[in-house]
Amino acid sequence: MMVYLDNAATTFPKPSEVSGEVCRCMREYGGNPGRGAHPIAMAAAEKVYECRERLSDFFGAPGAGSVIMTPGATFALNLAIKGLIPPGDRARGERMHIIISDLEHNSVRRPAERLRRDGLADISVFRTEAARGGARPGETTRAVARLINRRTRAVICTAASNVCSVRLPLAEIGALCRRRGLVFIVDGAQGAGHFPINMKEQSIDALALPGHKGLYGPQGSGALILGGRYMPTPLIEGGSGAMSFDPEMPPDPPEKYEAGTLDVPAAAGLCAGLEFVGRVGVDALRRHEEALFDYAVGRLGGLRGVKICAPSARGSVLSFNLAGIPSDSVANALGKAGICVRGGFHCSPLAHGALGTGEYGSVRVSFGYFNTRSDIDAMCDALAGIRAE
Repeated sequence: MMVYLDNAATTFPKPSEVSGEVCRCMREYGGNPGRGAHPIAMAAAEKVYECRERLSDFFGAPGAGSVIMTPGATFALNLAIKGLIPPGDRARGERMHIIISDLEHNSVRRPAERLRRDGLADISVFRTEAARGGARPGETTRAVARLINRRTRAVICTAASNVCSVRLPLAEIGALCRRRGLVFIVDGAQGAGHFPINMKEQSIDALALPGHKGLYGPQGSGALILGGRYMPTPLIEGGSGAMSFDPEMPPDPPEKYEAGTLDVPAAAGLCAGLEFVGRVGVDALRRHEEALFDYAVGRLGGLRGVKICAPSARGSVLSFNLAGIPSDSVANALGKAGICVRGGFHCSPLAHGALGTGEYGSVRVSFGYFNTRSDIDAMCDALAGIRAE
């Protein structure tokens, strides 16, 4: 029997209604939206619009027009971060200043580093105190505030760590950014669907989302949602299905940012995923994941040589190490036993630096709706076997 505990990489299995809707789209209405008035094109356009509406409602955004469809969170973050530079500034090489956290995934770090290498930005990193399960109330916001200077343009942070579940105080950081006139960009990869995110209430200017993780949609789905105050410079140009004689992209979102053919089956599956999450309830999903986290902490704590990263940071992701054995070796051994986890650095070297796991990384276990305590029992039984070898 296979046990899947790698939901932070992508949730699996998907709800049956998600795969069913993707297949139905490809059979019945998978046309090219926005480029025709015939019934199939119109049906495709209606499904994409429905997806935009659902995302906007789910995350407290201004409306469907604020939702830019993307292939995932990585593309969305590249658009949000590189879009901070107006075309004229890129030509002049003027340097701005951006602030990121010490838990960022490379989907934030690498676009930011590209701006730095191109002479367009300087980067500061604020501490989250992840090693002790997160900062005390107000501590993170004060750490951000200390780094702000006259050139600061944006604060960019994850909603929750993809290594250890530590959550950042989005509302506090958003309020600080609003007071100081800064753009607030959030990577929602490990937050969306796991706990409530509301762009209006948390003063988020741009929210990057994957559809295939906590929203239970298919791979290849995602979005960048704009809050109304920030309009990034477009990342790509091309056909938009509108204003074809204009040499520039349309002036307003979402068409301003969506060049080429949209992935209608992905949007259809994401719609079904959002419906599933809405029906189960984000709070119910959070409670389920936290209960599994607590159970895993208890079971792993009973195994000699296991060290858990930030055990008090309850959430959908738990990382640990087994004394004397590299994390990828542990993950490979578990894989041979039919336990699907992930070892290594999880594209987050900053987070491993913050956690003190920079030498071997960690074994990452991540929970989803379809997991049970028996999955954790199977993993721990297999771990005991690895120790005995």
